[in-house]
Amino acid sequence: MKAKPGKIISQIVIWLVVLLFALSCLLPLLNMVAISLSGSDAVAANKVGLWPVDFTVTTYNKLLGDSQFWHSFWISVKRVVIGTLINMFFTISMAYPLSKSKKRFRAREIYMKIVIFAMLFNGGVIPLFMVVSKLHLNNTIWSLVLPGAVPVFNVILLINFFKGVPESLDEAARIDGAGPLTVLLKVYLPISLPALATVGLFAIVNHWNDYFSGLIYMSKASMYPLQTYIQQLTVDLTQITDADQLKQLSALNNRSFNAAKIVVSTIPLLIIYPFLQKYFVTGMVIGAVKE
Repeated sequence: MKAKPGKIISQIVIWLVVLLFALSCLLPLLNMVAISLSGSDAVAANKVGLWPVDFTVTTYNKLLGDSQFWHSFWISVKRVVIGTLINMFFTISMAYPLSKSKKRFRAREIYMKIVIFAMLFNGGVIPLFMVVSKLHLNNTIWSLVLPGAVPVFNVILLINFFKGVPESLDEAARIDGAGPLTVLLKVYLPISLPALATVGLFAIVNHWNDYFSGLIYMSKASMYPLQTYIQQLTVDLTQITDADQLKQLSALNNRSFNAAKIVVSTIPLLIIYPFLQKYFVTGMVIGAVKE
C-alpha cells in the first residue's frame, strides 16, 4: 500500500527540522575545532569556517604539554567519579521514600516542602564558603563534591519516575517477604536504568563543567580541577624568553587557544554519552506488570 502524499510531506518536514537542530549543535563545534587548528593570522582575520586555515597544532602542544594540565585533569576525573557516586547514593536514597504515598510515609509532605524550598532558595556563596572553611575542606577534593552532594532537581526527577513504577510490583515483592531495601535494589533500580542514566549524566556534566567551585575553594593553583585550570590559562607572549618557543607561540592567539580549551574539555563528555544514550531510548518499564 502506497503512503499518502500528506504523510510523506510531514515526514520530510520532521526530518528537515531534526536536521536543522542537529546542524545547529554540530556546526559550532566544528568551527571551534577548525579555529583551534588554524594559524593566528587566519583566526584574527575571521577567515576560518569549518575547515582549518594555515593548519597548526601549536595550541594543543601548549595546552597538553603542560604537566599541570594532566594534574588538573586527574583531579577532575576523581571529582566526577566520587561526586557522581555520592550524588547517585543520596538521590536514590531520598527519592525512593518520597515517591511513596502519604499513607505509607506520613512525613512525606513535610520533606517534600523542604525539598522544594531547597530547590528554589539557597544560602548563597559566602555562607557556603564559610561552612567549607570551618570544616577545613579548602584545597581538598571534598570541597568540590560535598556542597552539591544532594542535587534537588535530580531528586525530583527520580521521584516522578519512581511514582510511575506499577504499584503491583512493589506489592508482589512485599508479599514474597522482601523488605524496603530489597524492593529498591531488586525491583526499582533494575527497571529504572533510563532515569538513573539521565540523572547520572546530569551529575557527570555538572561536576565536569563546573569551574567556579575550584576558583573559590582552592587557594592553590596545583589543586585546580581541569575547568578552573583552563579558564585561568591564557597565552602571555611577554613571559616567553626562548626564541624557538616564541616563534611557535606566535602562530596562535587567545581566540584559538580558547577554542582548544573548549575542544579538550568537551571530548570526555562526547566519549561518555554514547554509553548512556541507549538507556534514554529504552522503555520506561520493560516487561513489568501494567496497572
